[in-house]
Amino acid sequence: MGKRDPLVELARRAIEAYVRKREVIDPPADLPREFLSRRAGVFVSIKKDGMLRGCIGTYLPTTGNIAEETIANAIKAATQDPRFPPVRPEELPHLEVSVDILSEPEPCTEKDLDPKRYGVIVEKGYRVGLLLPDLEGVDTVEEQLRIAKMKAGIPPDEPCKIYRFTVERHTD
Repeated sequence: MGKRDPLVELARRAIEAYVRKREVIDPPADLPREFLSRRAGVFVSIKKDGMLRGCIGTYLPTTGNIAEETIANAIKAATQDPRFPPVRPEELPHLEVSVDILSEPEPCTEKDLDPKRYGVIVEKGYRVGLLLPDLEGVDTVEEQLRIAKMKAGIPPDEPCKIYRFTVERHTD
């Protein structure tokens, strides 16, 4: 077994400290420098037995750096995803965690999308929906846009602004 990914390890430690003791950890000083100096949106996804257990993130940075963004979103994914009850301590050993660092979203049209390569953000007024790239079962641009619009509460045939982004995916 090789060295674990430092961002995944950080997300795991953040989830564990919060679920067990309600503590918010600080980023360790020995993290790679780019995670302590660079700002970006970050999504943290949690799976249990291959099924989604929580996923929350930010598509634009809300904290000082990628490490802080990872900690905040890891805790939210474990405890505040409205689709799931909060993670319980006995679940911790069974969780798979991944961390996606998002590129800055760029405006695009439908023909600029590729669901394997780009994530998508749809926006109409205050309604915003986001779908990460390369998700199992999302193979077409139409499906990607349909799901993102559904998440935003935008009717399927209603026009909206579309943005695309790439992710740097960190997994166990």
